[in-house]
Amino acid sequence: MSARAKSFAARLLVYAGASFSMTVLLFIMGYILVRGIPHLSPALFAWEYNSENVSLTPALINTLYMTVLSLAFAVPLGVGAAIYLSEYAKRSSRLVKVVRLTAETLSGIPSIIYGLFGALFFVVTLRMNLSLMAGALTLSIMILPLIMRTTEEALLAVPDAYREGSFGLGAGRLRTTLKIVLPSAAPGILAGVILGIGRIVGETAALIYTAGTVPEAAENLLDSARTLSVHMYSLASEGLHIEEAYATAVVLLATVAGINALSAWTAGRLGRRSNGQI
Repeated sequence: MSARAKSFAARLLVYAGASFSMTVLLFIMGYILVRGIPHLSPALFAWEYNSENVSLTPALINTLYMTVLSLAFAVPLGVGAAIYLSEYAKRSSRLVKVVRLTAETLSGIPSIIYGLFGALFFVVTLRMNLSLMAGALTLSIMILPLIMRTTEEALLAVPDAYREGSFGLGAGRLRTTLKIVLPSAAPGILAGVILGIGRIVGETAALIYTAGTVPEAAENLLDSARTLSVHMYSLASEGLHIEEAYATAVVLLATVAGINALSAWTAGRLGRRSNGQI
Protein backbone atom coordinates (compact mmCIF):
# COMPACT_ATOMS: atom_id res chain seq x y z
CA MET A 1 0.00 0.00 0.00
CA SER A 2 1.37 3.38 -1.00
CA ALA A 3 1.92 6.26 1.40
CA ARG A 4 -0.94 8.19 -0.19
CA ALA A 5 -3.34 5.28 0.28
CA LYS A 6 -2.29 4.90 3.93
CA SER A 7 -2.82 8.61 4.49
CA PHE A 8 -6.27 8.44 2.89
CA ALA A 9 -7.23 5.41 5.01
CA ALA A 10 -6.05 7.11 8.21
CA ARG A 11 -7.96 10.27 7.32
CA LEU A 12 -11.06 8.20 6.57
CA LEU A 13 -10.82 6.44 9.95
CA VAL A 14 -10.45 9.78 11.74
CA TYR A 15 -13.50 11.21 9.99
CA ALA A 16 -15.50 8.05 10.68
CA GLY A 17 -14.59 8.10 14.36
CA ALA A 18 -15.45 11.80 14.68
CA SER A 19 -18.75 11.30 12.87
CA PHE A 20 -19.68 8.33 15.03
CA SER A 21 -18.85 10.20 18.25
CA MET A 22 -20.85 13.24 17.12
CA THR A 23 -23.79 11.05 16.14
CA VAL A 24 -23.86 9.31 19.51
CA LEU A 25 -23.60 12.64 21.34
CA LEU A 26 -26.42 14.19 19.31
CA PHE A 27 -28.60 11.11 19.81
CA ILE A 28 -28.14 11.17 23.59
CA MET A 29 -28.80 14.91 23.78
CA GLY A 30 -31.83 14.63 21.49
CA TYR A 31 -33.26 11.73 23.49
CA ILE A 32 -32.92 13.63 26.76
CA LEU A 33 -34.43 16.79 25.31
CA VAL A 34 -37.37 14.96 23.72
CA ARG A 35 -38.14 13.04 26.90
CA GLY A 36 -37.49 15.88 29.33
CA ILE A 37 -38.68 19.16 27.82
CA PRO A 38 -42.41 18.23 27.82
CA HIS A 39 -42.21 17.63 31.58
CA LEU A 40 -40.63 20.95 32.51
CA SER A 41 -43.16 22.82 34.65
CA PRO A 42 -43.22 25.73 37.11
CA ALA A 43 -43.75 23.28 39.97
CA LEU A 44 -40.41 21.67 39.17
CA PHE A 45 -38.72 25.00 39.90
CA ALA A 46 -40.51 25.72 43.18
CA TRP A 47 -38.33 27.16 45.91
CA GLU A 48 -39.09 24.37 48.39
CA TYR A 49 -39.04 20.64 47.72
CA ASN A 50 -41.89 18.33 48.61
CA SER A 51 -43.03 14.88 47.53
CA GLU A 52 -45.54 16.34 45.05
CA ASN A 53 -43.50 18.91 43.10
CA VAL A 54 -40.08 17.17 43.55
CA SER A 55 -38.54 20.60 42.92
CA LEU A 56 -34.99 20.70 41.56
CA THR A 57 -34.27 24.27 42.69
CA PRO A 58 -32.67 23.28 46.02
CA ALA A 59 -30.50 20.73 44.20
CA LEU A 60 -29.48 23.37 41.65
CA ILE A 61 -28.43 25.73 44.45
CA ASN A 62 -26.49 22.93 46.14
CA THR A 63 -24.77 22.14 42.84
CA LEU A 64 -23.53 25.72 42.59
CA TYR A 65 -22.34 25.61 46.21
CA MET A 66 -20.56 22.31 45.62
CA THR A 67 -18.87 23.56 42.45
CA VAL A 68 -17.59 26.78 44.01
CA LEU A 69 -16.34 25.03 47.16
CA SER A 70 -14.60 22.22 45.29
CA LEU A 71 -12.86 24.63 42.92
CA ALA A 72 -11.85 26.86 45.83
CA PHE A 73 -9.91 23.94 47.31
CA ALA A 74 -8.63 22.25 44.15
CA VAL A 75 -7.66 25.11 41.83
CA PRO A 76 -5.09 26.87 44.08
CA LEU A 77 -3.47 23.56 45.03
CA GLY A 78 -3.49 22.17 41.50
CA VAL A 79 -2.21 25.33 39.83
CA GLY A 80 0.41 25.86 42.55
CA ALA A 81 1.70 22.29 42.24
CA ALA A 82 1.84 22.60 38.46
CA ILE A 83 3.79 25.87 38.69
CA TYR A 84 6.32 24.25 40.99
CA LEU A 85 6.73 21.19 38.77
CA SER A 86 7.11 23.14 35.52
CA GLU A 87 8.88 26.33 36.63
CA TYR A 88 10.90 25.54 39.76
CA ALA A 89 11.63 21.81 39.96
CA LYS A 90 14.07 20.13 37.61
CA ARG A 91 11.94 18.68 34.83
CA SER A 92 13.95 15.45 34.74
CA SER A 93 14.08 14.93 38.50
CA ARG A 94 12.75 11.81 40.15
CA LEU A 95 10.29 13.86 42.25
CA VAL A 96 8.62 15.27 39.14
CA LYS A 97 8.31 11.80 37.61
CA VAL A 98 6.81 10.36 40.80
CA VAL A 99 4.30 13.21 41.13
CA ARG A 100 3.23 12.86 37.50
CA LEU A 101 2.82 9.10 37.82
CA THR A 102 0.82 9.54 41.01
CA ALA A 103 -1.44 12.15 39.42
CA GLU A 104 -2.10 9.96 36.40
CA THR A 105 -2.85 6.99 38.66
CA LEU A 106 -5.26 9.01 40.80
CA SER A 107 -7.04 10.24 37.67
CA GLY A 108 -7.98 6.67 36.80
CA ILE A 109 -9.42 5.69 40.18
CA PRO A 110 -13.22 5.15 40.07
CA SER A 111 -15.26 7.81 41.80
CA ILE A 112 -16.84 5.28 44.15
CA ILE A 113 -13.38 4.74 45.72
CA TYR A 114 -13.13 8.47 46.39
CA GLY A 115 -16.60 8.33 47.89
CA LEU A 116 -15.64 5.53 50.27
CA PHE A 117 -12.46 7.38 51.25
CA GLY A 118 -14.44 10.57 51.87
CA ALA A 119 -16.99 8.67 53.93
CA LEU A 120 -14.31 7.08 56.11
CA PHE A 121 -12.05 10.11 56.48
CA PHE A 122 -14.18 13.26 56.30
CA VAL A 123 -17.55 11.90 57.42
CA VAL A 124 -16.45 9.45 60.14
CA THR A 125 -12.90 10.32 61.23
CA LEU A 126 -13.24 14.12 61.08
CA ARG A 127 -16.89 13.90 62.16
CA MET A 128 -18.23 16.16 59.43
CA ASN A 129 -21.17 13.78 58.95
CA LEU A 130 -22.92 13.81 55.59
CA SER A 131 -22.42 17.43 54.63
CA LEU A 132 -21.70 19.89 51.86
CA MET A 133 -18.15 20.36 53.16
CA ALA A 134 -17.38 16.63 53.18
CA GLY A 135 -18.64 16.32 49.61
CA ALA A 136 -16.68 19.37 48.43
CA LEU A 137 -13.44 18.13 50.01
CA THR A 138 -13.90 14.72 48.41
CA LEU A 139 -14.55 16.21 44.99
CA SER A 140 -11.59 18.58 45.33
CA ILE A 141 -9.31 15.57 45.87
CA MET A 142 -10.93 13.87 42.88
CA ILE A 143 -10.35 16.74 40.43
CA LEU A 144 -6.98 17.83 41.82
CA PRO A 145 -4.90 15.50 39.59
CA LEU A 146 -6.89 16.60 36.53
CA ILE A 147 -6.34 20.31 37.16
CA MET A 148 -2.69 19.78 38.07
CA ARG A 149 -1.85 17.79 34.94
CA THR A 150 -3.72 20.05 32.51
CA THR A 151 -2.17 23.14 34.09
CA GLU A 152 1.30 21.62 33.90
CA GLU A 153 0.83 20.76 30.22
CA ALA A 154 -0.40 24.29 29.52
CA LEU A 155 2.65 25.78 31.28
CA LEU A 156 5.06 23.49 29.45
CA ALA A 157 3.46 24.50 26.14
CA VAL A 158 4.56 28.13 26.67
CA PRO A 159 7.73 28.63 24.56
CA ASP A 160 10.96 28.91 26.54
CA ALA A 161 11.77 32.00 24.48
CA TYR A 162 9.18 33.93 26.52
CA ARG A 163 10.98 33.01 29.74
CA GLU A 164 14.42 33.73 28.30
CA GLY A 165 13.28 37.13 27.04
CA SER A 166 11.86 38.02 30.44
CA PHE A 167 15.02 36.89 32.21
CA GLY A 168 17.07 38.90 29.74
CA LEU A 169 15.14 42.04 30.67
CA GLY A 170 16.01 41.53 34.33
CA ALA A 171 12.79 39.96 35.61
CA GLY A 172 13.01 37.27 38.27
CA ARG A 173 11.50 33.82 38.08
CA LEU A 174 8.41 34.72 40.13
CA ARG A 175 7.67 37.83 38.07
CA THR A 176 8.25 35.92 34.85
CA THR A 177 5.86 33.20 35.98
CA LEU A 178 3.13 35.60 37.07
CA LYS A 179 3.41 38.15 34.25
CA ILE A 180 4.49 36.08 31.26
CA VAL A 181 3.95 32.35 31.68
CA LEU A 182 0.59 32.25 33.48
CA PRO A 183 -1.20 34.71 31.13
CA SER A 184 0.04 32.74 28.12
CA ALA A 185 -1.12 29.45 29.65
CA ALA A 186 -4.44 30.82 30.94
CA PRO A 187 -6.64 29.26 28.19
CA GLY A 188 -5.14 25.81 28.84
CA ILE A 189 -5.50 26.20 32.60
CA LEU A 190 -9.12 27.23 32.18
CA ALA A 191 -9.72 24.19 29.99
CA GLY A 192 -8.65 21.99 32.90
CA VAL A 193 -10.95 23.88 35.24
CA ILE A 194 -13.82 23.33 32.78
CA LEU A 195 -13.15 19.58 32.80
CA GLY A 196 -13.11 19.70 36.60
CA ILE A 197 -16.45 21.51 36.66
CA GLY A 198 -17.94 18.90 34.36
CA ARG A 199 -16.85 16.14 36.70
CA ILE A 200 -18.16 17.97 39.75
CA VAL A 201 -21.58 18.66 38.24
CA GLY A 202 -21.98 15.12 36.92
CA GLU A 203 -20.70 13.26 39.98
CA THR A 204 -23.14 11.04 41.86
CA ALA A 205 -21.47 8.04 43.52
CA ALA A 206 -18.97 9.97 45.64
CA LEU A 207 -21.56 12.48 46.83
CA ILE A 208 -24.07 9.89 47.98
CA TYR A 209 -21.51 8.69 50.55
CA THR A 210 -20.26 12.13 51.58
CA ALA A 211 -22.89 14.84 50.97
CA GLY A 212 -26.05 12.78 51.38
CA THR A 213 -29.40 13.03 49.64
CA VAL A 214 -31.37 15.61 51.64
CA PRO A 215 -33.51 17.46 49.04
CA GLU A 216 -33.20 20.91 50.62
CA ALA A 217 -30.89 23.84 50.01
CA ALA A 218 -27.97 23.78 52.44
CA GLU A 219 -28.00 26.61 54.96
CA ASN A 220 -24.42 26.02 56.13
CA LEU A 221 -21.41 23.97 55.10
CA LEU A 222 -22.20 21.12 57.51
CA ASP A 223 -25.73 20.53 56.19
CA SER A 224 -26.45 17.42 54.16
CA ALA A 225 -27.54 18.27 50.61
CA ARG A 226 -28.06 16.66 47.23
CA THR A 227 -26.84 18.04 43.91
CA LEU A 228 -28.65 17.90 40.57
CA SER A 229 -27.05 14.61 39.55
CA VAL A 230 -27.90 12.99 42.89
CA HIS A 231 -31.41 14.45 42.66
CA MET A 232 -31.86 12.92 39.22
CA TYR A 233 -30.53 9.57 40.42
CA SER A 234 -32.85 9.60 43.44
CA LEU A 235 -35.92 10.33 41.31
CA ALA A 236 -35.03 7.64 38.79
CA SER A 237 -34.20 5.00 41.42
CA GLU A 238 -37.48 5.58 43.26
CA GLY A 239 -39.37 4.86 40.03
CA LEU A 240 -42.19 7.29 40.89
CA HIS A 241 -40.99 10.40 39.06
CA ILE A 242 -39.27 9.20 35.88
CA GLU A 243 -40.62 12.13 33.86
CA GLU A 244 -39.28 14.64 36.38
CA ALA A 245 -35.93 12.83 36.28
CA TYR A 246 -35.72 13.44 32.53
CA ALA A 247 -36.69 17.08 33.07
CA THR A 248 -33.92 17.37 35.65
CA ALA A 249 -31.51 15.88 33.10
CA VAL A 250 -32.48 18.68 30.69
CA VAL A 251 -31.71 21.32 33.32
CA LEU A 252 -28.42 19.58 34.16
CA LEU A 253 -27.50 19.47 30.49
CA ALA A 254 -28.34 23.15 30.04
CA THR A 255 -26.34 24.05 33.17
CA VAL A 256 -23.23 22.25 31.94
CA ALA A 257 -23.59 23.74 28.46
CA GLY A 258 -23.94 27.23 29.93
CA ILE A 259 -20.89 26.82 32.16
CA ASN A 260 -18.83 25.48 29.25
CA ALA A 261 -19.93 28.31 26.96
CA LEU A 262 -19.07 30.93 29.56
CA SER A 263 -15.71 29.31 30.25
CA ALA A 264 -14.89 29.05 26.54
CA TRP A 265 -15.74 32.72 26.06
CA THR A 266 -13.54 33.65 29.01
CA ALA A 267 -10.70 31.48 27.70
CA GLY A 268 -10.96 33.18 24.31
CA ARG A 269 -10.74 36.61 25.86
CA LEU A 270 -7.79 35.59 28.02
CA GLY A 271 -6.04 34.14 24.99
CA ARG A 272 -6.49 37.30 22.92
CA ARG A 273 -5.38 39.48 25.83
CA SER A 274 -2.24 37.42 26.50
CA ASN A 275 -1.35 37.45 22.79
CA GLY A 276 -1.77 41.20 22.73
CA GLN A 277 0.47 41.63 25.75
CA ILE A 278 3.18 39.42 24.31
